[in-house]
Amino acid sequence: PCLRAVADLGLRLVDVYVPWGVHELRAGELDLGQRDARKDVGAFLDMIAELGLLAIVRPGPHINAELTYFGLPERVVWDPACQAKGPRGAPVILPAPPRMFPVPSYASDAYHDEVTRYFDLLGEVLAPRCRRPDQPDAPVVMLQIDNEGALFFRDGVYDQDYHPDAIAAYRAFLRERYGTITALRDIYGAQARRESTPAHEGDEAADPAGEPAEELRFSNVLPPDRFAATSLDEMPYYLDWAAFQEQLLATSLGRFREAMRRAGFGDLPTTHNFPLAEDTTPLNAARVGEFVDLIGYDYYHRSSPETRASIAARTSELSVRSDARDVPAFACEMGAGYPPYFPPLDERDSMFTVLCALAYGLRGFNVYMAVERDRWVGAPIGPHGRKRPFADFWRRLCTAIEEVELHRLRREVPVRVLVPRVERRIARVMHAFGPASGALMAVMGQGPRESCLEHDLGTGYPLALAADDFRRTLEQALEARGVPYALVGGEDRDIAFHRARWVVCATGGGFSDVLAQRLADAAARGIRVSLGPHDRRWDGSLRPLAQDVLEGSGIERIQGSSATAVRAAVSRAVEALDLPTYSCEPGGVHAAVHASDDGEASVVFVVNPTSEHVGARVALGVDAEWRDLLGEGGTTSSAGVLEAAIRPRSVRMLARRG
Repeated sequence: PCLRAVADLGLRLVDVYVPWGVHELRAGELDLGQRDARKDVGAFLDMIAELGLLAIVRPGPHINAELTYFGLPERVVWDPACQAKGPRGAPVILPAPPRMFPVPSYASDAYHDEVTRYFDLLGEVLAPRCRRPDQPDAPVVMLQIDNEGALFFRDGVYDQDYHPDAIAAYRAFLRERYGTITALRDIYGAQARRESTPAHEGDEAADPAGEPAEELRFSNVLPPDRFAATSLDEMPYYLDWAAFQEQLLATSLGRFREAMRRAGFGDLPTTHNFPLAEDTTPLNAARVGEFVDLIGYDYYHRSSPETRASIAARTSELSVRSDARDVPAFACEMGAGYPPYFPPLDERDSMFTVLCALAYGLRGFNVYMAVERDRWVGAPIGPHGRKRPFADFWRRLCTAIEEVELHRLRREVPVRVLVPRVERRIARVMHAFGPASGALMAVMGQGPRESCLEHDLGTGYPLALAADDFRRTLEQALEARGVPYALVGGEDRDIAFHRARWVVCATGGGFSDVLAQRLADAAARGIRVSLGPHDRRWDGSLRPLAQDVLEGSGIERIQGSSATAVRAAVSRAVEALDLPTYSCEPGGVHAAVHASDDGEASVVFVVNPTSEHVGARVALGVDAEWRDLLGEGGTTSSAGVLEAAIRPRSVRMLARRG
């Protein structure tokens, strides 16, 4: 009954968890229906196929799902060899209900060995049901690798991972990055932590008294355990640790993917879900994308002006990246309900969130949870398949999306606000609140200005705040004019320029030579490129430049973050490039236009995140009749202006008639 109810809503795929800890009887033995019919994963997948549905399978190893130990076997989380370590060697504890536990290390070879054995056992049931050329009717068409891989939410840069295997990987990372110990010493100086170890071939000998060697070696260097820099030349030591954590997570997901392949899962497309506040975590989309086919986001938001801005920023970045990679912008988890120990999210919050995300470019979503389960409140379908009133919204939404073929429409975003990766690393390494990480602060609505140290390190301005202050001011100026824009990350370099007409790089003064060359090349191709609030003075590790490729490139400099200077830059770009503007009245209302291939506006989303009923006016520039796809009545646009009444905390999805 539950699967039929899912199909009745217009959903085509079923997302299926396989919790390792639930199925494991003992090390090396799983119950996949042999003892408990409720655990028969194969039979469930066969039932999905019989109903004409397809499946996305989430075998973990970590799945969360509000399960005890996040679905991992108890014996694994309590194995010291598998546990992530803090800077003093203690296990890293996640205080998650219903029972706190020590989290695994993404670097631990022992943990990866356990995962590989689990996947091998699971492959006996899953492999025959994974679609491939010789199994064209198999139901499983996609695999999710792990879950919200941000170090189990203990993602403060000095929180973890100091596991011995992580330290070994960190040293290998530095050796590859710098090549010679002389180069490392030149950059790190005397500040780097180190341990006393036997000398390795090619390294200087350790002090015979057992004290730490006076000179730094690849074999004794230790990562920082706190932020202690007092000048800019000390920053590479901290930024390298942040960059290593990004590589560790990406390569660990790659190891999981390879283990799945060897277990017989084949070459199915893979996905990984980024959590809320993903830009504050060590998850680097450009690097994860080397190992995962489709990066999706999780959406759990209240309806408010602040969350509207967050959804817009997150989704525009996801949409532009996905479009450039020719994959759909996908929400791996689109909240329909909430866990009982979350702040409550009502149905209006869920409706606002999904419609707002669609407005800013989302093209697919997993209704999470569509069917009620343990430790979940508010699913649209009950545990025995009864559709609750909330289910009707999802049915109407799926019908509307199919009717207008939303996947064929495009929201043009000619402006890109580019944030170099080093800015996100600076915010992580200069975070002021320790284990209360940047991600936690961001979920509470706090950015770098509210959560980072204000040290200038000799620059004359707060290094961690400059780019973010500029970005916020720029986004406000763009939204005031109704100019569509997307936020993009610095390591998504090629993606940043895909279909762009104006690229604005928000920088405190440093970014990589590769990004600088991309900006210069874009300017040479006729793309308008601007920098602000500071000129480039350093590379991506904040080391002084020997030569700047941007010199003579004609790139515009926007000096400072004042609203006056930024608004003037926006006005110049709008006039010079004839950028589209969809200004809205009253303030606080926003519009997103989606056009067909011929450029004709086909669907308009009008977003009212405020707590007031409003009569909105949107400068569309076209005259037409519009119908509400969710049944709230039609409207018209005349003299280029669309008028629509909008309820508080809601979004209208309007389709052009004819």
